[in-house]
Amino acid sequence: MKDVNAPSVEAFRAEILRHLTYSMGKDPGHASLYDWRMALSLALRDHIVEPWFDATRQTYEQGRKRVYYLSMEFLIGRILEDAAINLGMRAVAREAIEGLGQDWHDVVEDEPDAALGNGGLGRLAACYMESMATLGCAGYGYGIRYEHGLFKQRFEGGRQVEAPEDWLKQRHPWEFERPEVSYEIGFKGTVEITDGKAVWTPAETVLAEAFDMPVIGWHGRWGNTLRLWSAKPTTMFDLARFNHGDYAAAAEPEALARTLSRVLYPDDTTFQGKELRLKQEYFLTSAALQDILRRHLGAGFALTDLPDHVAIQMNDTHPAIAGPELIRLLSDVHGIEFEEAIDIAIQCLGYTNHTLLPEALERWATYLMGSVLPRHMQIIEAIDAWHLRNNPSRPHYVGIVKHHEVRMGELAFITAHKVNGVSALHTELIKKNLFPELHKLHPDRIINQTNGVTPRRWMRMANPALSKLITQTIGDGWEADLDRLKKLEKFSEDKAFRNEFARAKRVNKVALAEWIFETQGVQVNPDALFDVQVKRIHEYKRQLLNILQTIAEWHAIRSNPTADVVPRVKIFGGKAAPGYQTAKEIIRLINDVAKVVNNDPYVGDRLKIIYPANYNVSMAERLIPAADLSEQISTAGKEASGTGNMKFALNGALTIGTLDGANVEIREEVGADNFFLFGLTAEQVMERRKDPEHARHAILQSQPLQDVLQMIAEGRFSPEEPTRYHGLVHNMWHSDYFLVASDFEAYRDAQTEVDQAFADPERWWRMAVLNTARMGFFSSDRAIRGYMADIWGTDSAL
Repeated sequence: MKDVNAPSVEAFRAEILRHLTYSMGKDPGHASLYDWRMALSLALRDHIVEPWFDATRQTYEQGRKRVYYLSMEFLIGRILEDAAINLGMRAVAREAIEGLGQDWHDVVEDEPDAALGNGGLGRLAACYMESMATLGCAGYGYGIRYEHGLFKQRFEGGRQVEAPEDWLKQRHPWEFERPEVSYEIGFKGTVEITDGKAVWTPAETVLAEAFDMPVIGWHGRWGNTLRLWSAKPTTMFDLARFNHGDYAAAAEPEALARTLSRVLYPDDTTFQGKELRLKQEYFLTSAALQDILRRHLGAGFALTDLPDHVAIQMNDTHPAIAGPELIRLLSDVHGIEFEEAIDIAIQCLGYTNHTLLPEALERWATYLMGSVLPRHMQIIEAIDAWHLRNNPSRPHYVGIVKHHEVRMGELAFITAHKVNGVSALHTELIKKNLFPELHKLHPDRIINQTNGVTPRRWMRMANPALSKLITQTIGDGWEADLDRLKKLEKFSEDKAFRNEFARAKRVNKVALAEWIFETQGVQVNPDALFDVQVKRIHEYKRQLLNILQTIAEWHAIRSNPTADVVPRVKIFGGKAAPGYQTAKEIIRLINDVAKVVNNDPYVGDRLKIIYPANYNVSMAERLIPAADLSEQISTAGKEASGTGNMKFALNGALTIGTLDGANVEIREEVGADNFFLFGLTAEQVMERRKDPEHARHAILQSQPLQDVLQMIAEGRFSPEEPTRYHGLVHNMWHSDYFLVASDFEAYRDAQTEVDQAFADPERWWRMAVLNTARMGFFSSDRAIRGYMADIWGTDSAL
């Protein structure tokens, strides 16, 4: 693509040097890599500011409806190269910085990943922000500026160890601090009725201070804002206490504030952890809603017109307190009648459901909610009563407040005008299994918006080798119109093109093999099949199934060392929640097995297991373009959608997977012949669970699985502690809720089919080309167009 509105290399080099001198206070002879990166980032940022300002001015001048996307996570990754690509300035920026004696890749990789998310939920939010900017959808993202993010993962003796993320120990060049934009957020306290009006007097308060990051769209034609809130104390410290020597007590206000925006998803296995999570969710939501109302009123609009100018999307249940908070602000603060306030809130709010797992649909004890947010507890009960009055046929067991709990899924459903699932299967399961009674009462409320990923980052930036081949073959423009990839279909029968496609994949595999050797100390063969499963570690995602099958493969190689085997590199990546002990056991098992397999001279290059610590966006950008096989093996009916599955397939990896989440739609798009399907369906899973002995029956029907479990149980992979995995093995025999045993043999058969396909390069690369060619539907641009038309009621400003 020709650079768009890019300065000359000489002019941009001068801009970098100006920032090096005047922003960083360094001369070229004494500048560090950090200084050069900051100077380059600030020079690029200068080119973002103008379209960002222009978009804001245009939104105000046209009185455009704004979309506000509330999310606890925005997993944005590194920004420098992504911004350069969207501005059409990557070539200029690279030539300019290399002309100053710096290596482009070293500078780009010096940027830390912003620790603002965990997994798919946060990466989806980042893709959606970029697509909103690309499509000219006027919008704001609202999140928390976490000081330490989730956590930095490392392994000690194979075990996950959590350490604080330190991404903010250096200046973050992509943000603008807005100290003039701050809101007071209250907690606890009392509610009194004065002149017939509820008055909440919080016992604790903090300030939410804004930090703005511009989000620039493709070709730099539109810019939106990601506004992150940082908690600050309302009073810095108690000077009288300090002067009396009570230093800890004097700093309590500051400690409370810093705690709120310090860590993403604090461990909530304690009461204090639960309280902190609820406070964080309210902190984000209240600050966002106060900001939205200030902007709306500042533009001269009436609050009764709020739905005409404001669409608020709740990304999962974390911001579900938005309904009660918006009603509180409209009613208690601005004097609108309660029922009218409910009506306004519902018209503004949309709710994206991301999970069918009961434990992930937040529920707060009424005691906790009443203690932390006493006025909101009253409003929640009033919303529940209002809904029952208006829907007298509602069953007695349905509602927001039941069994001394506030059900945030039901609250989000009742206070939103649209509730969307994120894949066709998931949406049907929401209707059928999650909210069947509410769906019956509101049959038009639940709709589907299948997830998508941005091709600018996940192809153009992450996979330059394949992107270049695609552009040479079908021309440019596909980055903003992914359906154009269909033109590649006919080239699946062109041997020369297939060879070029395979060559692009090998470039990525060689680069990954070099990185693995540098960082893990393990030599892998780039001509082996690169088999990748990277995602949050959770039992339903079934990393356990993967490692059990890998052990079976290792055992088969050792049992028949002369057999002809397709060599594999099994790559895992992902973090377990700090309090999730079973997931942490699975991580340790993978690492223990890797230690044995990778040092087994009988196996050699035929099987390697790699598990790099601290999986993040930047690691994904290395792994996904190099993957041959994408593991999407969750228990059917448990994965809402997935987006990793889309990124892998887009980059020419073939999928081995169950009929779960968006796998269903991916298989429909790429063709059943180009997808390795196995496993029980969602309906069969529910039926199988009715048999209390299903695990034992499945294990007894599989000698390889029995052998694997026996090896684990006798300590083959933990000789220094033979009983280490007895709990995991016991669970497999006696519970196995996620049906690993029931799907084991089908999974092994599918892996055999993978081997056969990979051993036939003509077949494999034809399938791989067709996967890339048929993934146009899974662009986040398509998804955002759906939200704009079906939920937000807005159109493009471009």
